[in-house]
Amino acid sequence: MIAEMFTYNFIIRAFVVGILVSLCASLLGVTLVLKRYSMIGDGLSHVGFGALAVAAALNIAPLEVAVPVIVIAAFLLLRISENSKINGDAAIAIISSTALAIGVFTASLSGINTDLNSYLFGSILATSNSDAIMCVILAVIVIVMYFIFYNKIFAVTFDENFARATGLKPSIYNMVIALLTALTIVIGMRIMGTLLISALIIFPAITSMRLCKRFKSVIVCSGILSVICFFAGMLISYNYDTPTGASVVLTNCAAFLVFWLISIVKVKITKSKTIRHINL
Repeated sequence: MIAEMFTYNFIIRAFVVGILVSLCASLLGVTLVLKRYSMIGDGLSHVGFGALAVAAALNIAPLEVAVPVIVIAAFLLLRISENSKINGDAAIAIISSTALAIGVFTASLSGINTDLNSYLFGSILATSNSDAIMCVILAVIVIVMYFIFYNKIFAVTFDENFARATGLKPSIYNMVIALLTALTIVIGMRIMGTLLISALIIFPAITSMRLCKRFKSVIVCSGILSVICFFAGMLISYNYDTPTGASVVLTNCAAFLVFWLISIVKVKITKSKTIRHINL
């Protein structure tokens, strides 16, 4: 059954792009969750839907429009949350809901025949060869930049004040994080959908944190788990003809529940050993 899947070119494209997206999302997800920026992915995905809808209405290549729009939105969200009286969550809600409304309004007004469900919930058929090439390039940029700035990202993730005292400028590296997140949203929303891509950022990180405690171990576990869940979700989608994005998200949800139960059992075993040692 698995061998049969890879006889189709669109499946191969989806796997290549999906695995790269999973790696990018898992790397950034740990930082975003720890910095309490996890909802920025959801906000940017809504902006992506608006950009895709406008591009489709103007008959322009969707990704060529979505990339600059989402990057600008990421910087804008970061700037508002840092320097404005508007709360970060409120800023995300304002921009994301406005972008979503623009997308729906544009699609309705222009009468485009594009299936909005493929934008909202993802479709493995939506990724063309040119899209796949562009996604691979962007994904490589994200992964390379993440490891180049790894130490700086680590510093600003846990203590911005200490990072500032050592001579770093947290605002610059927060912008790097925002840029990498924006690129990850762009390359993932065609397969996962604009409403589900943020789950790919959040789930692997919080799942790994159930059992792993060190930053590097969480990142490694998150990356491996994200790729496995994507592969399993694709298998489910292919075998049962279910939406790809939803299948991947539910697989991640199942993994979270398994890790959560294991963590509970682990805590109980530790407590019982401690009590036995005290009694002895």
